Amino acid sequence: MPLTLYAHPFAAYCWKTLIALYENGTPFTYRVIEDAAGWAELESLWPVKKFPLLRDVDAVVVESSIIVEHLMLHHTGPTRLIPENIDAALKVRFMDRFFDNYVMTPMQTLVSDRMRLDSQRDARGVGDARNLLDVGYRWLDKQVAQQTWATGSDFTLADCAAAPALFYAERVHPIGDKFPMTRAYRGSLLARPSVA
Repeated sequence: MPLTLYAHPFAAYCWKTLIALYENGTPFTYRVIEDAAGWAELESLWPVKKFPLLRDVDAVVVESSIIVEHLMLHHTGPTRLIPENIDAALKVRFMDRFFDNYVMTPMQTLVSDRMRLDSQRDARGVGDARNLLDVGYRWLDKQVAQQTWATGSDFTLADCAAAPALFYAERVHPIGDKFPMTRAYRGSLLARPSVA
């Protein structure tokens, strides 16, 4: 039975998982969740009803970073997304968490606020989120200044996380000219075939 990914193409964490699959040319069935039948099928596998979810024969794997690790362990490909060296692997995992927690989370705060009625808007939360994005962009600018990818010369799990995070963050809080290395890194990510 082939791999089945339960996901939606606009969901950033699904995109992270898709990049890993495309990067290694891993064959899979893409089960887009957008109708009642899809939601029911997802709920039968994971009552929390969150995606992405990977079904690998009898194994059900949830959470994007864990799915990527599962793929690396059980469906290896030419691109090693987490290095064998423990210290290098920790750096990749840290950067994965950085993009999820310090770019994706504040970006989602801004998106959620835009979806609220004017009377329900959270000006302080939005200000804090914008500040955190600026801090993250500034810090990332220094990190990627002397290297091709998030953790060095190799494309990794960290870059799989960075692509959707920076893609969407730019839409709600532009990176701008203050952070040229972050902007250039985002451009390199979006040009990568597995991302594009």
